[in-house]
Amino acid sequence: MKLNCDMGESFGAWQMGNDHAVMPWIDQANIACGFHASDPDVMAQTVKWAIARQVEIGAHPGYDDKIGFGRRSIPHALDSITRLVAYQAGALDAICQLHNTHISYIKPHGALYNDMMANDGIFEAIVAAVAGLNPHRAIKLKLMILAQPDNTHYQKIAERYEVDLLLEAFADRAYDDTGSLVPRSNPEAVYHDATKIKQQVIELAEGRVITLSGKTLILHADSVCVHGDNDESIATIAALHKVLNP
Repeated sequence: MKLNCDMGESFGAWQMGNDHAVMPWIDQANIACGFHASDPDVMAQTVKWAIARQVEIGAHPGYDDKIGFGRRSIPHALDSITRLVAYQAGALDAICQLHNTHISYIKPHGALYNDMMANDGIFEAIVAAVAGLNPHRAIKLKLMILAQPDNTHYQKIAERYEVDLLLEAFADRAYDDTGSLVPRSNPEAVYHDATKIKQQVIELAEGRVITLSGKTLILHADSVCVHGDNDESIATIAALHKVLNP
């Protein structure tokens, strides 16, 4: 199982995260594309760090909402969602081409990610964007989505477009009994204890997760998302890397 991290979310003088320190410990970098965060210079620097550490690069598009950091849903026509995602992924891929590399997957950000998992129309619109970018690529883009106990519904939609899915779990988020993430409005939604986070990643690597109520769910994930905003969290990510790469 791989580790992925949302990165490149600084913007001008506004600094977010500690990407340079996190990069050695992850396998996949989800790089913001300029709408919810980032700018061309930040994108380029993050790409260079990823190349130096041989980290796979993914586009991390969101709603056009820097003030709300992409965590607010913004109504769009479904065709506009497709263009929104393609536009941002194309921008990051162009930066990658300047550095002789490419993006390999797309992971929506924040409210767009949540809306994708809750609304079939939005999910299909995003799948259509991935599919539309694929015909002339030697290595096809994949779409990263939330791993759930049963992903059959999403897989059937993606298969119609010949798009492969990457299933993602979260190291520091609580799960409810349906296999969904507990909303951030719940004070127990985000784990901060390094021991708890490490235990959840061990369980995820074994194909299961313990919900907030104590129920065990079968959950198969290709990658687990981590967050590196401070020295303590970076130390935790390093520890997780060692657990998954003994």
